[in-house]
Amino acid sequence: MDVTVVGSGPNGLAAAVVCARAGLRVRIIEGQTTAGGGVRTLADPEFGGVAHDVCSAIHPMALASPFFREFGLADRIGLTVPALSYANPLSGRPALLAYRDLERTCAELSHPDSWRALFAPLTASPTAAAEVMLSDKRSVPPHPVLAARLGLRVGAQGSPAWRLLRGDDARALFAGVAAHAVSPLPSLPAAGLGTVLAALAHTVGWPVPIGGSQAIADALLDDFARHGGELVLGQPVTTPPPGVVIFDTPARALLDIYGDRLPPRYAAALRRLRYRSGVAKVDFVLSGDIPWADPRLAEVAMFHLGGDRDQMAAAESAVAAGRHAEHPMVLGASPHVGDPGRIDDRGRRPFWTYVHVPHGSPVDQAEAATATVERFAPGFRDVVLAVRSVPAPQMAEHNANLVGGDITGGGNSLWRTFAGPTLRANPWALPMPQAYLCSAATPPNGGVHGMAGFYAARTVLKREFRLRVPTLEP
Repeated sequence: MDVTVVGSGPNGLAAAVVCARAGLRVRIIEGQTTAGGGVRTLADPEFGGVAHDVCSAIHPMALASPFFREFGLADRIGLTVPALSYANPLSGRPALLAYRDLERTCAELSHPDSWRALFAPLTASPTAAAEVMLSDKRSVPPHPVLAARLGLRVGAQGSPAWRLLRGDDARALFAGVAAHAVSPLPSLPAAGLGTVLAALAHTVGWPVPIGGSQAIADALLDDFARHGGELVLGQPVTTPPPGVVIFDTPARALLDIYGDRLPPRYAAALRRLRYRSGVAKVDFVLSGDIPWADPRLAEVAMFHLGGDRDQMAAAESAVAAGRHAEHPMVLGASPHVGDPGRIDDRGRRPFWTYVHVPHGSPVDQAEAATATVERFAPGFRDVVLAVRSVPAPQMAEHNANLVGGDITGGGNSLWRTFAGPTLRANPWALPMPQAYLCSAATPPNGGVHGMAGFYAARTVLKREFRLRVPTLEP
């Protein structure tokens, strides 16, 4: 075997596909009994016609990631792009809506020129903002003029200057999307992710994979198999595999896998790594439509359930300080809006939520998630048939990268975004011979985009095999 990839999340799969297409013999070893990591979909244990996305449900990067675009993901699976990218429900007033159409979004805001000034320069090219964010942080960034504009906007929205965005409605609309970073508001990591995701919301949109997130994993696995790849399931890795190895694992997992074979200084650096705020997962099985106070929300797949900007900022500040928020930030998704096939023959359908919590909090968040949705949809409890709750410490049981519920692998800080888990010229190359890292702990960090896997594979091909990156076209 030429290359072993440990872990089958989207980055591990991306690395495996690139190496297999280069003509190498590649094996993926996955500790779970199903492959896909953060892009898996599993049937509900009681209502078999309803399936839950194990981690991510809506995929803003599916049409924007350079890896997915060259791979031709949109030609390999069904991706539905709702006209409404996301929404912020509010108590006692109409919800705030982000349409794929920038001008339509602006038209519903109290100060449309402010939102337009923030995003119009970033939406002239549909995917350029994402390409800047997903760059390797070691090369001259693509689209340098846009990169400068993006940097200025991130700097403003990540600092007290975020008050320059006019209108309580626009401020809430931005804070909701920035909260995907699970980071204090304002902060540069939240502003960076929020700005790019909002720009994509007005261009390529936020796609819903037909059949669930598993479709993304299956497309990558199919290509991997067609190029001779081997998949091994249900086999946790406790010692380093022989030969070249690419780890799609938390950086600190290397302490257990390598033990005293790690260089002492590197081992000490890994021990100093700290995970950050986390999420708890709560999946619902619903008997019918959610009774949103604003009926327009029936057409929305992605929700930011945190109230106004001050409320969201207070919630994220509490979580970052290790406290549970009185009204936590909750992300919600109704994937059946983009994929009616997610509704079974009796009208039952899934509703997905992430509740932001302190890292490793053992508190069950089922009631918190339910109460949050009920706040914007009175009568929600009446349509709940079942609740599947996964507290933060248990998140790693179905995805080893989510230690204590940290979906960013500790990467939601400006330093880690650029440096990776430790400061190295090449953050995907480890200080052990023939060992590489491709998880969300490496740039460009979290999200379903495959770019960390691509960069790790690119490094492996050049350093170990003197090969060029192959074409990824279908």
